[in-house]
Amino acid sequence: MKKLVYLFAMFLMLTSCGEYQNVLNKGSVEDQYKMAVKMYEANKYGKALRLFEKITTSYRGKPQMERIQYMVANSNFNEKNYSLAGYYFNRFTQNYPKSSKKEEADFLSALSYYKAAPRFSLDPTDTNKALEAFQTFIDSYPNSSRMEEANKYYKELRYKLEKKSFEIAKTYYRTADYDSRNYKAAIVAFDNLLEDYLGTQFKEEALYYRFKAAHDFALKSTRRRRVERIKEAEKAYDKLIRNFPKSQFLDESNQMLSVLRKEKEQLQPVIKS
Repeated sequence: MKKLVYLFAMFLMLTSCGEYQNVLNKGSVEDQYKMAVKMYEANKYGKALRLFEKITTSYRGKPQMERIQYMVANSNFNEKNYSLAGYYFNRFTQNYPKSSKKEEADFLSALSYYKAAPRFSLDPTDTNKALEAFQTFIDSYPNSSRMEEANKYYKELRYKLEKKSFEIAKTYYRTADYDSRNYKAAIVAFDNLLEDYLGTQFKEEALYYRFKAAHDFALKSTRRRRVERIKEAEKAYDKLIRNFPKSQFLDESNQMLSVLRKEKEQLQPVIKS
């Protein structure tokens, strides 16, 4: 009995595959559309996409095109072609701004780019697209039932970009022993982080490393340049302590400040001259 059931299932599968291939290769546009919808509703998204690719041109400008564009976007999403899905969902909302599925498509466009985004250290293109898309969604649908989820993803993406900026700045600092120009690059990078991401979770650590970079840069400068750079380092210390008077880096920062002040005292003759 089990063998008969198995053989019957195989027969149905082969028949179905044969029907699909026949429609794909020789079917009319209408038959291909019907088969594409059938495959889509059966969650066979890869097969649906192959058919949609063949019929899209024929349905351009027709009423069915709205449904086709949405199914193409959603098929790509379910096939984990996330960058393509983000693009097609965005195209759908632009082409059909009055569609009942616009809110859902806007959210799925952002979610697609979110899922396509790599970890923080890699190319941030999709991360930036996702961040922008979620910000647009949050602004456009303040009463959406998806608002909590959208805010959660937005915060994750923002953190990812903050961390990338922070790690880039730290890399400049860590490599400055080999190339002293990187001290200045680190200072600029930390300043950019603090300016671009107000309230960043990395603010205390960024201010500390910004001071540390300014401290090291000053001490490794020529005697005449050292004077002005010590003053800049002192300003960096003041900014750290002003924002975090009980900073976890307070003891080490105070020690560095003490070194700078002693150095400045020794440079008084240079200052006067």
